[in-house]
Amino acid sequence: MTIRNGFKDECGVFGVFDAEDAARLAYLGLYALQHRGQESAGIATLDSQVIRFEREMGYVADVFTEARLERLPGRTAIGHVRYSTTGASLLINAQPIVFATGRGPLALAHNGNLVNARDIRATLEASGALFTTTSDSEVILHLIARSRAPTLVGAIAEALTEVRGAYSILILSREGIFAARDPNGIRPLSLGIREGSPVVASETCAFDLIEARFERDVEPGEIVRLSSEGFTSHRFAFPQATPCVFEHVYFARPDSNVFGRNVASVREAFGARLAREHPAAADVVIPVPDSGMYAALGYARESGIPFAMGLVRNHYVGRTFIEPKQSIRHFGVKVKLNPVREVVSGKRIVMVDDSLVRGTTSRKIVKMLRDAGTKEVHVRISSPPTMNSCHYGIDTPTKGELIAANRPLEGIREFIGADSLGYLSPEGMLEAFGRPSQAACTACFTGVYPVDIDQPEREKESAISS
Repeated sequence: MTIRNGFKDECGVFGVFDAEDAARLAYLGLYALQHRGQESAGIATLDSQVIRFEREMGYVADVFTEARLERLPGRTAIGHVRYSTTGASLLINAQPIVFATGRGPLALAHNGNLVNARDIRATLEASGALFTTTSDSEVILHLIARSRAPTLVGAIAEALTEVRGAYSILILSREGIFAARDPNGIRPLSLGIREGSPVVASETCAFDLIEARFERDVEPGEIVRLSSEGFTSHRFAFPQATPCVFEHVYFARPDSNVFGRNVASVREAFGARLAREHPAAADVVIPVPDSGMYAALGYARESGIPFAMGLVRNHYVGRTFIEPKQSIRHFGVKVKLNPVREVVSGKRIVMVDDSLVRGTTSRKIVKMLRDAGTKEVHVRISSPPTMNSCHYGIDTPTKGELIAANRPLEGIREFIGADSLGYLSPEGMLEAFGRPSQAACTACFTGVYPVDIDQPEREKESAISS
């Protein structure tokens, strides 16, 4: 799995209807979405009314060998890459989840988190339902199976009106692929066309890889059926769009268009606004690669301070490596990042990063820069202080672990060892994002949750942070 600055990646979904080599297209789509989850990968295909599937722990390229892909015939497929936010990191929780129903077999891939899944599961189990996973996603399939709606799309709509939280889901069936987003549209989901075949993905970067044309986003509160008829829309809830701004801060790939905006351009706008809010007398602007890159470019352009790559990232760091003894301090950070002495030595630098969560990584990077001869380190963060946990599919630390929830600004600056520290304001972030505060999810920054969370989750968070 990938954990950067305390955040753990979420999930990515991909689907293609009626295409030659559907499993291989799904493989490529998931490869493009690998940044959204590195814990497990899975693909399910529809072959002569039968759903076949392969799932395994690990990266897409490691899981899907040629032999595995050969076991996935059929012209329609969905896929999933996962980082667990609900449900243990076990193979049984890898997706797509395949489920037998009276309407035929179904396979489900889910990005997001259901905040009332615990209560629904308890009710279903009390009435005799047997669960095969510990994932919140499985409750959707049980609700569909129990629905008495005359059509499958009606059953899906009925199930989705019972769950609350964030979900961008794909359901593979004999009738095609059903794609849906929650009424708040917290997680992204886009539709495209490839050589006449409808495709769907968490991010548009997956379309670029398979040479598909972006058509539109699945709307909040909408179910879209991908079939021989193309896209068929069914509205199941009134939209109250509050897309997750953190998709643009960190999670989404910069070459994707998410929620109607290019991610790279939004991050540059974050950086430019940050430069206006928190200027610094410095010689060079450097990013913390990779997610701080575009914000640093925006900061440099707006401030007129030269941009340079003062930190180099090792892109070949695997999931496991043998650590040396304590004699090599800060090994975990040094193996991933290394300062370029010729760029930073003797300089006053502005170091731009997308977020500051626990503060431990930033502290080690600042120390490395000082050891490399940096004269001053001015840390600038292209998002507001992270004060609250996310309950919608991003596995953030608990509130007790979030440095901004437990220390004042000056205390954070002292802890990380910076000469100065500046965060982008919530107002500046939303202006650069292009949405008013009531039309975006900023819960991790503001504590305002657009979808109310269950009392057990509130009690757990309160107990941990108290």
